[in-house]
Amino acid sequence: MDKRDLAKQIKAVSYLTGQFKLRSGKTSSFYWDKYRFESDPVLLRAIVAELQKLLPPSFDKLAGLELGGIPLATGLSFETGKPCLYVRKEAKTYGTCNLVEGGFQAGETTLVIEDVVTTAGQIRTSVCQMRELGLKIEHALCVVDRESGGRENLAEIGCSLTSVFTLEEFERWAQD
Repeated sequence: MDKRDLAKQIKAVSYLTGQFKLRSGKTSSFYWDKYRFESDPVLLRAIVAELQKLLPPSFDKLAGLELGGIPLATGLSFETGKPCLYVRKEAKTYGTCNLVEGGFQAGETTLVIEDVVTTAGQIRTSVCQMRELGLKIEHALCVVDRESGGRENLAEIGCSLTSVFTLEEFERWAQD
């Protein structure tokens, strides 16, 4: 499946219109229900294939952010053989009380995986928290960059953002 077909299929499955409050606090007239494309095995496989093309040449771990980044990171782990970390929004309050699950060593280079990015607020928070734990993080990948400041917000903390689709690109390809 090429990117144009993938854009069309993702839109058909997960593009909703109405009034939606985003995690960033902004209101939007459209919403990407990422769980609809991540729960479809055909689309998930195609998305993982596109994400795989964007991987940096060297890294130790994939870090899937709760909740949407987890199936994407897991899929990439299957394809690359790289281990996954699962990053919670908050450390759990029982058992190991971990914020980051999966086991890691300080100094490991970790690639953050997310689904849809607006302002990258959660990525920024998670990157800072993981850096405090000793992980080296310079890059994040996502499926859709809504082009609402996320790339710039991550650049401020020395982290790049690469996406399968920008919003402009996605809208153009999905309309053809």
